Amino acid sequence: MTVRPENPHQARLLRLLRQDGARSRAELGEVVRLSASKLALELDRLAQLGLVESGGLAASRGGRRSGIVRLSSDLRFVGVDIGATSIDVGVTNGELEVLGHLSKPADVREGPEAVLDQTMELVGKLLTGETAETHGVIHGIGLGVPGPVSFRDRTPVSPPIMPGWDRFPVRESLTREFGCPVLVDNDVNIMALGELHAGLARSVDDFLLVKIGTGIGCGIVVDGGIYRGVTGSAGDIGHIRVDEEGPLCTCGNTGCLEAYFGGAALARDALAAARSGDSAFLAERLAHEGVLTAEDVGAAAASGDAAAVRMVREGGRHVGLVLASLVSFFNPGLVIIGGGVAGLGHALLAEVRSVVYQRSLPLATGNLPIVLSELGGTAGIVGAARLISDHLFSAE
Repeated sequence: MTVRPENPHQARLLRLLRQDGARSRAELGEVVRLSASKLALELDRLAQLGLVESGGLAASRGGRRSGIVRLSSDLRFVGVDIGATSIDVGVTNGELEVLGHLSKPADVREGPEAVLDQTMELVGKLLTGETAETHGVIHGIGLGVPGPVSFRDRTPVSPPIMPGWDRFPVRESLTREFGCPVLVDNDVNIMALGELHAGLARSVDDFLLVKIGTGIGCGIVVDGGIYRGVTGSAGDIGHIRVDEEGPLCTCGNTGCLEAYFGGAALARDALAAARSGDSAFLAERLAHEGVLTAEDVGAAAASGDAAAVRMVREGGRHVGLVLASLVSFFNPGLVIIGGGVAGLGHALLAEVRSVVYQRSLPLATGNLPIVLSELGGTAGIVGAARLISDHLFSAE
């Protein structure tokens, strides 16, 4: 049976403790503006439900010492971030601190049954592994996938790079296996939630999270919440056209941003540079490994390879051109660049910044930070855990 708060007061108390950690009863009373008796009633009920526990006594503020309250140490959420080429799984506590994390390469094109089997295997390893902190009952699972997700029924809808996933009952499959509530969202949206909870956007209500991985997407946060659009496809900036005469994209159109930059496009261009002799570094790496990836381009650029540096700059310029329009339109307070290709680092960031600051309206960019994510591979895990905990920490 799923345990949830019984009223909005209890829900707000849980969310405060999730965000700020343990707090004294006196501090909580000042924030939620409840009388001492009402606050005590709600906290006692949350303790009975197993959602909060005592954390000792706070330092004296001149009178009787107030009791400290924290989320139950037994709370466990699972965050799953399924990308186009990898699966990341993590177990968190109630405050969404990652207690254990496993990842493995995977191909989302293998279909939902194969990918979800691998996901459930990773979750099982975490729950029975050597790290005792990850053991216990799962209270909920949040999961992100690299495609549009219907907000109404939380199923993937017409995902362009996920054959076989359209309307697949992801939630039901995981609920049957683990017996707990499951929520599904787009992978970029859960990364944005991760940044909102524990990253550079903790104090920002309106921002953009641009994920540059195998593909390119954008998480849009408005007034502290994810904007998903009518059908769940908001933020699919990888298929904004950059040039009508450009290369063919996986979506079937030509000249999309994703066809110019992203993991797949970088691997394609790296292969061409290696075979043509434009890059001795990439040619040597190809001969040794047999394949080339975006990581190889990053290594080549770091070594000063001219062809790789040119790829990074051109890719950054294309991302910057699209982002400049978004910044002028949306006027965010922050732009965060994340995803695997963001590992190209400050060379990529410098090019994106240069184009955005040059081409966007000065009023929109005057105080606009454009930064690299500091959460790395845990952004999606934390965000997925935040997704399901938002659901379970509500009284609706």
